[in-house]
Amino acid sequence: MASVGQTGVVRLFAALQPPDAVLTQLRSAVRPLRTLPGADRLRWTPPPGWHITLAFFGEVPEEKRSALEGRLFRAARRYPAFPLHLAGGGRFGDRVLWVGVQGARRTLVRLAGSAAAAGRREHLGLEERAYHPHLTLARARGRTPADLRPLVTALDDFTGDPWQVTELVLLRSRLPASGVPGEQPRYERVAAWPLAAG
Repeated sequence: MASVGQTGVVRLFAALQPPDAVLTQLRSAVRPLRTLPGADRLRWTPPPGWHITLAFFGEVPEEKRSALEGRLFRAARRYPAFPLHLAGGGRFGDRVLWVGVQGARRTLVRLAGSAAAAGRREHLGLEERAYHPHLTLARARGRTPADLRPLVTALDDFTGDPWQVTELVLLRSRLPASGVPGEQPRYERVAAWPLAAG
């Protein structure tokens, strides 16, 4: 897939995008969560923005993007297609609500490590922290903490259908510029590379 030509710097990250059928199932599971007490105090990620981040590269200068894409292409070719499914829920403290990722997690973690290594080889400022596979559903607004425990409990029985991961995707994050409260970042698919058996 061809890259989107831009000048300057772009906010980029490597990710997986679940298929539409999986996102439809998740949408059905999330809908009742939004009616629970306190849910209106969260900033919910719209379904078009749902993805599983592998590595966040931050602001990438244009002159490094081609080399980064080449490294991601080579990383993708080292892994066979593998199965995943979404299941259960969790939280990062009182700030982030997420749905879990199950299946071939060892392969997923290794792929994420390869994507992060591609960014480090291009001297991009990646955070050094353990990779925790998840798909973000909502964040607390501003600095106000939120009690996410009832929402996590409501996701306990959710298990989505499995799918085969067949590609590694490079996404661009466009931060809100309108100043409208609650506006979400927009994600643009920049490039994608098939896995070895994709």
